[in-house]
Amino acid sequence: MEAIAAAGAGRMGRGIAVVFAYAGHPVTLVDLKTRTPDDAARVRGEAMEEIEQTLSMLAAIGMMDEAAVAPILARVAFAAAPEAADALAGADVIFEGVPETKEAKAEAFAGLSAMTRADAIIASTTSTMLADELQGMVTPPGRFLNAHWLNPAFLVPLVEVSPGAGTDPAVTERLVGLLEGIGKVPVVCKASPGFIVPRLQALAMNEAARLVEEGVASAEDIDKATKYGFGFRFAVLGVLEFIDWGGGDILFHADRYMSEALGTDRYAAPKVIEDNMAAGHIGLKTRRGFLNYAGMDVSAYQRERLGAFAAMLKHLGAARQPVL
Repeated sequence: MEAIAAAGAGRMGRGIAVVFAYAGHPVTLVDLKTRTPDDAARVRGEAMEEIEQTLSMLAAIGMMDEAAVAPILARVAFAAAPEAADALAGADVIFEGVPETKEAKAEAFAGLSAMTRADAIIASTTSTMLADELQGMVTPPGRFLNAHWLNPAFLVPLVEVSPGAGTDPAVTERLVGLLEGIGKVPVVCKASPGFIVPRLQALAMNEAARLVEEGVASAEDIDKATKYGFGFRFAVLGVLEFIDWGGGDILFHADRYMSEALGTDRYAAPKVIEDNMAAGHIGLKTRRGFLNYAGMDVSAYQRERLGAFAAMLKHLGAARQPVL
């Protein structure tokens, strides 16, 4: 079991401590901020109490037995700033979660570079800064990359792993393996603003706000449409898989209509949609779209996905028996 350190004793660090302790790893939550003894004791108490409360909540919602709380909590240690060097010396993987300013990052990475082994992975949990912007703050830089967790980290499976231009590929492979080993679903993406999920969700959230602004529907009905339509489908099908399912040609023509009807280029199709149309790669109908369906039993695949939709209906309490 790799020894894990969460550098930064805020909400993200506490969530990551829960994740790894739950998966059996020894974790140290490291407060890098210099404090008075009383303030350090306060932060320690608050952090450990929140972690214990989170574990109890997971027990209450059926993720584990209440009896498991104490042994999992025992895997979490806390280190105040004066104890940081000793705590970090034995860490194999360090997740940085200090405030989102370059000044705070630079100070944290200078300290982490000095206090950790040269072969220990340092991963930033930033949601706004690219690995290429931060990599030069770490020594040696090849061991650094971003690992963007989605809150709440102890429940959301996805972690977006984003290496910088100078990241050692073996470091990316090690981190992906570590995350898969604790039951997470890591995806690797280039150092690009917004990673994957924030970039997708920003568009959806802004469009939902515009619907309210334009008086198209109430906030309550827009949220209902999101949960029972938009979110319902994308909980089973990936966005690109969904394009293939319905057909890229449908999206192509819908983009044109929406652009003309609303008088905006927000819905203009990207070139890849036009290229797929020209190549005849429009999805399941042609066995090729964004994904390749050649050699697949498409009928079996569709039944499996429809079964997943049915399971979602039951989960939402929206499944109905037929009227006979």
